[in-house]
Amino acid sequence: MCRNIRLLFNFEPPATDDEIQAAALQYVRKVSGTVKPAAMNQAAFDRAVAEITEITTRLVREQLVAKAPPRDRETEAARAKQRGQKREERMRVKILGEWKE
Repeated sequence: MCRNIRLLFNFEPPATDDEIQAAALQYVRKVSGTVKPAAMNQAAFDRAVAEITEITTRLVREQLVAKAPPRDRETEAARAKQRGQKREERMRVKILGEWKE
């Protein structure tokens, strides 16, 4: 999964419209391979973002059912930061290890 697409389901408070739209935009950018579509593709790009936003909103707000208690945004952000730091440390060791050899 693209790291820029965030989990949206089972959070307290629930995902906002802006968060859902941003995830839809990132998804369309990923699958289309472009950040800014050509003028002739702009309408299709915008339509795809709107449709995916609508589908995602319906999915996370109406259709999915959670067994687990809602996640806390601050806790999840701290965990993500820890994972990023560990990933950075692994990369640093890998790069420095290659330079030494």
